[in-house]
Amino acid sequence: MKTRLMMIISALMASLICLPASAQPAQGQGSMGGGMNGMGPGGGAGMMQGGGPRAGAPRDCSLAPNPTACTAHREARAQAHEACKNTAGPQRRQCMQEQRQNFDCTKAGNPQQCESRKMAYKECQGQAGPAFRQCVQQKMPPVDCSKAPNQARCDLHQKARAACQDKFGPEHKACLREQFGVK
Repeated sequence: MKTRLMMIISALMASLICLPASAQPAQGQGSMGGGMNGMGPGGGAGMMQGGGPRAGAPRDCSLAPNPTACTAHREARAQAHEACKNTAGPQRRQCMQEQRQNFDCTKAGNPQQCESRKMAYKECQGQAGPAFRQCVQQKMPPVDCSKAPNQARCDLHQKARAACQDKFGPEHKACLREQFGVK
């Protein structure tokens, strides 16, 4: 009886001590999801300033691989938000997409990729959703893996893109998991 009581008290004490630490927000860089390869004109979840469902803390540009490109991207995104602040819904999405076309690629981490992406966006402008993504993927030139810092990883990504290019949504995610060996 005494042992059981001591175990219950110990578990209760441990949970009360750990609870405040687990309730603290995470520290560090915001997440950089959604097509931020090379700091192009796309938008990452960690860079959102609107407080939406995926908004996180702004990324610390001093910790980025290319602080100049990070700062340029942040400024361009702030300008786009300012230009589109009075719009909502599909009009806002369209406005933001138009503002992304004004991004100065000379400040990007990979200026050639940035210019290629802008051209692809312009060619696929009338489409939306999966059709737009597939159009952009087809219009983008293949990445030159010989210049990548990690050639093996770059080659693996190129192979996965080629294998999964005709799939959408959950089917596309499952294909990518299969290519990368993720369960």
